[in-house]
Amino acid sequence: MSTWLLEETGKSEEPKQSGPIETLFFKSRNVIVTGEINDKLAQRTVTQLLALAEDSDAPINMFISSPGGHVESGDMVHDIIKFIRPTVRTIGSGWVASAGALIFVGAQRENRYCLPNTRFLLHEPSGGVRGSASDIQIQAEQVIRMRERFARLFGAATGQPPEKILKDTHRDFWLTTDEAVEYGLLGTVISSVNELR
Repeated sequence: MSTWLLEETGKSEEPKQSGPIETLFFKSRNVIVTGEINDKLAQRTVTQLLALAEDSDAPINMFISSPGGHVESGDMVHDIIKFIRPTVRTIGSGWVASAGALIFVGAQRENRYCLPNTRFLLHEPSGGVRGSASDIQIQAEQVIRMRERFARLFGAATGQPPEKILKDTHRDFWLTTDEAVEYGLLGTVISSVNELR
């Protein structure tokens, strides 16, 4: 079986046949999401998820360490996690913040794991508002809608009332692993691959 990966070449991306390491990684059914969440990361991650889903219905492990980034790019990955047939297990490591947390909760709670030293950060969405008064008003309305959507989404993912999510995330809301379990954001803290269900 030949595996194809996307390789960045300047501004365009071209398919490149993978070598033995990439092929072995594909067979491991692991996906790594690190760094800023943006459109390129979302494209690469979704491509990997769809390819793995086409290959087999076996579970996929997604390792996440991210400070967050572009919300709509996070939405894309979040939705594809729910869209594909295989179970996706999200595994936090380092920190899982903002749009990274949005991707993390794409998995069912029982399939959300983290390593012992992970930290979590939730906060309300923000944006650089500028332009004419009319444009500023439109952008502000969109941020408010996004904030309310986040409250519903994280409420459903954690079991917390959306009103509590809104209150807690009005400022940066950091959680340790124990706090994340208690809050409903995290299912299980693990220290070994043998602990994955």
